[in-house]
Amino acid sequence: MNIVCVGGGPAGLYFAVLAKLRNKSHDVTVIERNPAGVTYGWGVVFWDDLLDELYRNDPVSARAVHEVAALWGGQEVHIRGEHKAYLGGYGYSLGRKRLLDILVERARDLGVDVQFERDVRDLSEFPDADLIVACDGVNSSIRQLHSDHFQTDIDVGRNKYIWLGTNRVFDSFTFAFEETAAGWIWFHAYCFDAQTSTLIVECSPETWAGLGFDELEPDQSVKLLEKIFERHLDHSSLINRAPRGVDKAPWLNFRRISNSNWYYDNVALMGDAAHTTHFAIGSGTKLAIADAIALAKELDAHDDLTSVLHAYQENRRSALFTIQQDALNSAKWFEDVPRYIDQQATTQFAYSLWKRRGEYSLWRYQLHLATQIAALRRLRQSVGAARRELRARRRVKLADAHERVSAAMYAE
Repeated sequence: MNIVCVGGGPAGLYFAVLAKLRNKSHDVTVIERNPAGVTYGWGVVFWDDLLDELYRNDPVSARAVHEVAALWGGQEVHIRGEHKAYLGGYGYSLGRKRLLDILVERARDLGVDVQFERDVRDLSEFPDADLIVACDGVNSSIRQLHSDHFQTDIDVGRNKYIWLGTNRVFDSFTFAFEETAAGWIWFHAYCFDAQTSTLIVECSPETWAGLGFDELEPDQSVKLLEKIFERHLDHSSLINRAPRGVDKAPWLNFRRISNSNWYYDNVALMGDAAHTTHFAIGSGTKLAIADAIALAKELDAHDDLTSVLHAYQENRRSALFTIQQDALNSAKWFEDVPRYIDQQATTQFAYSLWKRRGEYSLWRYQLHLATQIAALRRLRQSVGAARRELRARRRVKLADAHERVSAAMYAE
């Protein structure tokens, strides 16, 4: 089969890897409009469930990801730099560029043709393609060519946000809320290597305009944010990757993308081209990888392309339903931050943040209260570390079994 993936993000690259692993006779091409090694993102965040899937499907790239991923422990909620509450859990993060480098190398090792600096505007460029995968992001040009058929729905969020980096290394996933004369403004931050963290600033449109961000140049915006969050940054700077020549800092409103149809003719949507979920739940990369896995499996399971694409669409739309609802609840919660933060003590506010996706059993709140006690927090971290180690050992066994099977299949 002749397969073309338009878009060289995690979705397209990982699908290309899996397609070649499952059938080495596939002719697979990945086309990316940016130059090699160029990405405008910062770090991506993920959890054990994604690592399990990576090891289950391709242990080679999984090990490469795992080896360079940063581990952050727990979550902290800071209010005005004076009050702090703790949440449990742990997760992993990795620079987006590093992730893409790993997947490009793996794809090329398997025989995938990865092309950079090629902007696709017309599908007539691929007359011989049996399958075209549109994984060219939230502003997908391929999706827009057939938007009437895909029945794309775009819902624009109320809050303003901006993705930045910082030299301050946050060992915990950190939420920090500061009150200004124009209202509340906050950031979500996590490290993704030993020197750098992702830092996403968010606020209401009223606060954004009241602080003058609608008029400030990029450098001025960054300087103002450094001043607002100076007690959290520990004398570190913020980094803005706005393209040269841009007059205003790249503040955005989150765009929730959904599509009634995920395929048209021989074109399938994948990743952000098919769906987006609010950044506050950190599922973008996970869902892109899950799309890639699902399409690769259906490609194996069916003989005709229409059956492949129909099964892929039904599988992923069903799997996404709960996650998208969780993401919507999370986004709405952050839009109501001024109301919650003014009515609740720090511990209660932090718990409200934690359960923003939905209600939980009473014991969860009791665990949250216990986590505020240093000795019990350390105990919880020790239990988490033991569970993490056990899960890692299981992955090794899973990967070994997978590689034995794959080696036999690929040798045929």
